[in-house]
Amino acid sequence: MLQYAVMAIETPPDATTYRITLFFGPEPVDDDSTIQSCVFNVKKRSWKAGIQVAVDIGADQLATLQDTIRHTDQLRKALEPLPEDDRADAAARIPDLTAQAIAWCKLDLRLAAGLQQENQRILYNELIPELNQAVMTSRREYVITYILTELDLIP
Repeated sequence: MLQYAVMAIETPPDATTYRITLFFGPEPVDDDSTIQSCVFNVKKRSWKAGIQVAVDIGADQLATLQDTIRHTDQLRKALEPLPEDDRADAAARIPDLTAQAIAWCKLDLRLAAGLQQENQRILYNELIPELNQAVMTSRREYVITYILTELDLIP
């Protein structure tokens, strides 16, 4: 398992062979507000160069998963001690950070199955049940930790 901040984050066994960074997102795909996309730079240790992988998620799926995560006690408790203005700013960032973390989970699902060394897009209608299952169970803590880390709220 990889460690970020002080909390362990579950990753697919093969994910440690990749270096992944968020390039940008979430953003609407082709001005279509029903699909959001995050783009990641992915570099496998054995590759000479990295690739870009766009990860698309349908707005309905994203909204359902975000709603589940946003109302967790961990996030609410982490925001409580902040001054009101800071709390509002942090709360405003949560939807984008949640989308990034969920897209990262979807990318990890693809990495577990293997990835060709070419720029690619994971379409919004791929891996839907797998992503729902992962975010609701095994990757839930990862999503929460990602959000708290990006908000600098990890002790």
